[in-house]
Amino acid sequence: MSDKNKISSSVDIVTIRFAGDSGDGMQLTGTQFTTNTAIFGNDLATLPDYPAEIRAPQGSLAGVSSFQLQFGNKNIYTPGDDLDVLVAMNPAALKVHLKDLRENGSVLVNTANFTKRNLSLAGYDTNPLEDGTLDKYRDIQVDMTGLVAEALKDLGLSSKLMARSTNMFALGLLYWLYERDLDSTIDFLNKKFAKKPEIVEANVKALKTGFYYGETIEAIRTTYKIEKAEYEKGVYRNIMGNHATALGLVAASQKSGLDLFFGGYPITPASDILHYLSNYKNFGVKTFQAEDEIAGVCSVIGSAFTGNLAATASSGPGIALKAEAIGLAVMTELPIVVINVQRGGPSTGLPTKTEQSDLLQAMYGRNGECPMVIIAPQSPADCFNTIYEASKIALEFMIPVMVLSDGYVANGSEPWKIPNFSDLDPITPNMATNSEDFQPYKHDEKTLAREWAIPGMKGFEHRVGGLEKANITGNVNYDPDNHHYMVEHRQKKVDIIANHIPELEPFGDNVGDVLVLGWGGTFGALRSAVEQAQDKGYSVSHIHLRHINPFPSNLGELLVGFKKVLVPELNLGQLDMLIRSQFLIETKGYNVVAGKPFSSNEILTEIEKLI
Repeated sequence: MSDKNKISSSVDIVTIRFAGDSGDGMQLTGTQFTTNTAIFGNDLATLPDYPAEIRAPQGSLAGVSSFQLQFGNKNIYTPGDDLDVLVAMNPAALKVHLKDLRENGSVLVNTANFTKRNLSLAGYDTNPLEDGTLDKYRDIQVDMTGLVAEALKDLGLSSKLMARSTNMFALGLLYWLYERDLDSTIDFLNKKFAKKPEIVEANVKALKTGFYYGETIEAIRTTYKIEKAEYEKGVYRNIMGNHATALGLVAASQKSGLDLFFGGYPITPASDILHYLSNYKNFGVKTFQAEDEIAGVCSVIGSAFTGNLAATASSGPGIALKAEAIGLAVMTELPIVVINVQRGGPSTGLPTKTEQSDLLQAMYGRNGECPMVIIAPQSPADCFNTIYEASKIALEFMIPVMVLSDGYVANGSEPWKIPNFSDLDPITPNMATNSEDFQPYKHDEKTLAREWAIPGMKGFEHRVGGLEKANITGNVNYDPDNHHYMVEHRQKKVDIIANHIPELEPFGDNVGDVLVLGWGGTFGALRSAVEQAQDKGYSVSHIHLRHINPFPSNLGELLVGFKKVLVPELNLGQLDMLIRSQFLIETKGYNVVAGKPFSSNEILTEIEKLI
C-alpha cells in the first residue's frame, strides 16, 4: 500500500490482548510490545494471564495463554476493560476472549490454526471466520503460519521451528499498526539467542515480515499514533512487581548496612523473587532454595538471629506451612520479612490467577495471640516502596512483617522511576551497643523494640526460644500474669507503629457521599472508577490502604465523614469485616472471587448504585 493511501489516526489510549496456546509465545510477545511501548514513552499497565494446566492439550480452552496491556498518553491505572484489539492465534483463544472485544474493535486471527480439529476442541460447530461471528468487529484474517513458512523457507529450519516464529509475525504487524519501530525487539532477540544465530535470523525475519505485511495489504488502511505521556523528570524502566520486590529488598539491605538472606521454596506466583535475587550476589545477597516451606522460613529465622536482613516469600498454601515458624519469629521478636504473593483458591486452587483472600490468614492464621505487621503494595512499581518500608519497620521495630502482594501485582508491569539511592529513607537497625545494661527483652519506650544482639558479640550472650519469655530478662516463664503482659506487649508492638506511619490523604474530599476503600492490587480499577465518577460530578473519594495492621491513625476519623463506604475486594469481605469490627460503622462490600481483577466499569456501576 502506498503512503498516500495510508491514514494515520491519533488516539489517547489503546487496550490490546495477545492470546493463543501456552506454547505460542504470547507472554514473550506481550512483554516485547510492553518494552517497546515503555521505551517510546507511553504510560502502561499489563496483565499476563496463563493457564495452571501446563500440559493442557494444544488447542483446548484450558490451554489458552494471554497477555493484555493498556497504554496511552495519560495516566494508566489498569490493563484496560474492553479490548480495542484482540490477537487470536487459534479458535480457542478467540472463543475465550472475543466477549471482551468492544464492538467495532479489531480482531487479528491466524487462519492457519482454524482447522476442523481445533474448531472442535474450542467448541465451535461452525467456523467463526465464516459464519458471521465477527461481523460486528473489524476482522483481519491472516495466514500467519503460511506467510512465516514462506519467508523462512531458505533458512533450512524444521516446520516446527518456523511455526514457533509466528508470534513475531503478529508482533511485527502490531508494531506497524501502532507506528512503532522494531529496534528494541531485534536487540532483544540478538541478546537472548546470541548462541543460536539461526533462531535470531528466523525471528527477526518473521518480525519484519509481519511489519511489512501491514504496509502491503489493503485490509488495513489506518494506523494509529499515540503520543508520549508526560512523566516527572527522571530515569525510568519497565518493571514487574516481583522484580521490584527483589530490588526493594536489595536496596533495604544496602541502606541498612546488612547482608540480605533470602530463603524460600519455589512456588507460583512468588518464585520469581527468588530467581531475581539470585542475580544480585554482587551486593552480598545470599539465596537459599529450600526443600520445603518450613525449611525456608526456619533458615530465615536463623539468618535474622545472626544479624541479617532476612526474607522469605510464598503464596497462601506456603504461608500456611510457615505459620508455626512465623509464630516463633513473633515470640523471639526477630526482624523477618514474609512476602505472600496471593493466588486464587484454597490448596493448589488457581495458582496462576489473582485473589485477595489471604488477609484474614495474615491477621489470624497462627496459633495463639500472634499479631504481626501487615502491609500491601498497590501496583507493580509500588512493590519496591512497600518491601523497602517493610524491611525498615522490621529492622527498626524488631518485629516480623508480612507483605501481601498478589498475582496481578506480582506479574503485572508498569513504568517505574528509578529512585536515587541517597533519597531513600534511612534504615537504622536496632543493634545492641551497651553490654553493661543489656537485657534481651528490655524494650525501647517509644518503639517497644528490643535490642538486637547477634552471636559473637562479647557480653551480649542470651537465649531465645519458643517458650514464653519473662519481660526484660527473656528467661522461660510460666507465670500467668507475665504471660498476659507479654501477649498484650506483642499486640502493642504492632499498634504503636501507627504513630510512625503517614496519615491517610484521600483522593478527593475528606467528606462526601461515597468513600471507596480498598487495598492491594485493586488500586488501579478503584482509582480509575473514582476519577470517572468525579468527572460526572459525583461526591466520591478514594482511600487505598497500604498499612492494614496497624491501620493508619486517622482512618476512623475519615470513615465517619462519608455517608456511605464501599469496600470492593477480590474475596468475600475480609477487609470489610475488619473495618466493621474495629470502627463499628456500616459499610457496603462488593465482592467477586473469579480469579481475575476488577474492571473499572464494574466499580463505577457499584459507586453509582450508592449515589
